[in-house]
Formats: sequence, structure tokens, C-alpha cells
Amino acid sequence: MSAILEYSFLQSALLAGLLASIGCGIMGSYVVVKRIGYMAGGISHSVLGGMGAALFFGFSPMKGALVAALAAALLIGWIKLRWRAQEDTLIGAMWAMGMSIGVLFISRTPGYATDLVSYLFGNILLVSAAQIREMAALDLLVTGMVLAFYRQFLAVSFDEEFARLRGVPVNFFYLLFLCLVALTVVLLVQVVGLVLVIALLTLPAAIAGHYIHTLGRMMIAASVLGMLFTTTGTMASYYLDLPTGAIIILIAGSAYLLSAILSQWWLQGKARRSLS
Repeated sequence: MSAILEYSFLQSALLAGLLASIGCGIMGSYVVVKRIGYMAGGISHSVLGGMGAALFFGFSPMKGALVAALAAALLIGWIKLRWRAQEDTLIGAMWAMGMSIGVLFISRTPGYATDLVSYLFGNILLVSAAQIREMAALDLLVTGMVLAFYRQFLAVSFDEEFARLRGVPVNFFYLLFLCLVALTVVLLVQVVGLVLVIALLTLPAAIAGHYIHTLGRMMIAASVLGMLFTTTGTMASYYLDLPTGAIIILIAGSAYLLSAILSQWWLQGKARRSLS
């Protein structure tokens, strides 16, 4: 606690983790329920191309990340709707091409070649006040859109055919949903980087899903778990002098494995009690 009160960069890092956890819990729950982790991974890894291009042309990396994430989300959504038989291969190609384009741009940008690791694995301890404001704005946008279209997203997530029969424009809300996932990816890049973003997006929601089967409550639980993981990971990395993003994901991954084991034991015990 004394370190938090003394150092402003720790306060900013903890606030960034809390802000990222809100979007992570909301959109991560949708990703887990709809089982589109691979698509979210394709969006997240395509972001590096936009960040590299923005650095090369002298713009903010996060603005480049935002443009690239939205473009990748729309393209991946279009691929999903038009070429279902080849979607895995096409998304994998976009995943690899986005990363490659980013590496090429960063390698040609004077003074930025050594910063590649911070974009890949995150650097939450160096988050700025401007980035905090950007994260808060993205959180408000994601939360507001989900509250406004909660029923439509719910229908699209669980039963697209039923939603079509009820007159819901499924394709529109599916693309909008992927764009919100893209915004959440940009939020999480600040915390754990591009390589680990898909883990923080899905693990808290997956843990919540072991015990909660209502989407709204699952979002709340996943957000709280994300806050717990980011706060614990940030403090542990500060005292251990280890990379923050990796520590956060190790804590989240360990919690998921433990939860999976405990939930399985609980289900087996419940089945035995029912039989007896």
C-alpha cells in the first residue's frame, strides 16, 4: 500500500488494469459464450500492423491500433459471413499478415525497433494519463453500446436463426459485436500486449462461466475477476521485478486451471449425490 501511495506510475497502472477489466469482462463473456476466441485472436494480432504503420508515419500507436482493429473486425466478420468453409485459413492468414506488416513498419522506423517487445507483451507500468483517458472513453463506448443493444447481442450470441425469424438484422449486429471486441482488444493491449490479449479477454469470463449461467451476472463476475488479476499481477510484478503482462496472465491461467478442476469435482459430486 505504501508503494501505491508513493508512486504515481503504480496508481496509473492499477487504474489502467481496472479500466481494461470492465471491457474485458463484458466482451470476453460474449466471446466465450459464442466460442469465437480464434476470431478475437485474429483481430488482436492484426493490430500490430496498424501500430507499426502509425509509428512509421508519426501518429500515435494507439490510434493506429484502433483503426487496424476495426478494419480487421469488419474484414473477419465479412469472411465469416461469406466464406464459412475457409474462414479458419483466411483468419489465420490475416493473423500472420498483420503481425508481419507491423514488424516491417517498426523495423523501418528509426528509434522504435527496440520497442517491439513492449507492444507484443504490454507495458502497463508506463501507461500515460492520455492513455488512461483513451481507455476510459473506449470503456464508456463499449459499455454504452452493450447496454443499448443487450437483447440483440444476446439473441445473436445464442440463436442466430431465431433472431432472424424475429426480424433482428443479424449481420449488422454481428459486425457491430466484432467491432466492440476490437475496441476491447485495443483496451487490453496497454495491459498485456498483443500476444497475451486473447488470454485476458477469455480467461476471467471462462472462470465465471464455470459457476454462473446468466450472461449479465457472468459479465459482472468476469469484470471483478479481471480487476483482481490485473491488480494482483501488477503489484506482484513490481515487487518481483518481472514483466507485468506475463505475471497477470500466469495468475489468470492458474486460476482458470484451478477453477476447472474444482468445478469438475463439484459436478461429479453433485451427480453422485443425485444417484444416491
